[in-house]
Parts: sequence; C-alpha cells; structure tokens
Amino acid sequence: MTTPYQRKDHDSVSDDVVWHNSTVTHEDRVIQKGQKPVILWFTGLSGSGKSTVANAVESKLMQMAKHSYLLDGDNVRHGLNKDLGFSDADRIENIRRIGEVAKLFVDAGNIVLTAFISPFISDRQQVRELVTEGEFIEVFVDTPLDVCEARDPKGLYKKARAGEIKHFTGIDSEYQAPVNPEIHLKTADLNIEACADFVVAELEKKGYLQLGEQH
Repeated sequence: MTTPYQRKDHDSVSDDVVWHNSTVTHEDRVIQKGQKPVILWFTGLSGSGKSTVANAVESKLMQMAKHSYLLDGDNVRHGLNKDLGFSDADRIENIRRIGEVAKLFVDAGNIVLTAFISPFISDRQQVRELVTEGEFIEVFVDTPLDVCEARDPKGLYKKARAGEIKHFTGIDSEYQAPVNPEIHLKTADLNIEACADFVVAELEKKGYLQLGEQH
C-alpha cells in the first residue's frame, strides 16, 4: 500500500521542471575546499553513540580546517522532517529526504556527517546510489542492544519496554546491521575519542582530507 510519503511508480518530475546548470561547478567547489567530499553515514541503535562520535569527528575536522556539516537525526526532526512519525514508511521517507540533503552538501564540496539509526539496509543503499562511487562511507556504530539499553540517555528504552513508544528500533522494530561497512566501530570496546581518531585516520588514509588520488 502506498503511503502519503512514498512515491508511486508512475510519479515523475514534471516536464515543466527543467534542471538549471550552475556556472560554478562541483569540481570548482572541490578545488576551493581542497578536500574530497563524502557522506559519512553513521548508523546504529539508539544509544549506540552515533551522534556523540559524529560530533567528535566533526570537531577534529574543524581543527584541521576542513569543511564539514553534521546532520543529526533528532535535530532534523525538529524542522525538515517534523511531519514524519516512526512507522516503517515514515522512517523510509526520513532517510530519503536526508539522503537528498546530504547529496547537496557533497555537491557543495563538503564532508557531511549524518547520525541516523537508519535501520533498513535498502534505505542506506539508496542513499549510497545518490552519489558517485567513493562519496559514501558507511560507519557502523556497533553497540550491543543491552549496552544501549543500559545507557538509555533519553529514557527511550524504558518507555519502549513499558509500551509507551511503538515502533522502537531494537525492541519492536527491526534493525538491519550493515553487512560490509567501510568503517566498523565497536563503542563497547573503544571510548569516544578513540572512535573519532579512528574515523579521521581512515579519512586521511583513504585520501579524503586532501586533493589527489584516493587509495
């Protein structure tokens, strides 16, 4: 069944909408910023540490004078996606919209960090396919459910267990873990600083923090 937020098969962009080519190109923006733009897609359960690690990574990138922006799941739901709930259909639309926003940041030459549970493999793959090869890095913030539930920084697991929150990932809604993420963080074994250092080191190793050939 099609929801209000899912595109119907026959939906398409109107013939009256014509793509406008900008004089300033993607390559111009990349050269100006002196870095390789990429989406760092942090995914994991609620309480896994996605936002905290992503925030620490962005702070380190700022200290290195890199151009970045962090899109946080909760923050985006205060504005762009405030009309969406937490059903599977709304979660899919939530990630679709963020994927399109992240694509714009990449076009602008930025390193964009996104911290979203994004529970479905197909949705994360859809975002990957929005950009060119090498412009999407999946970062699996791998924290066991019992550790996340013990942390419960927002008290959401307690509410979910009490039946006060429906469709809560890990409780009554599925989380599909990444099969082969580019970066795998086990936050139960590493502290925030170590996780952030590892991500930045991977970006450096893969050639994203300066122009030139990627490894």
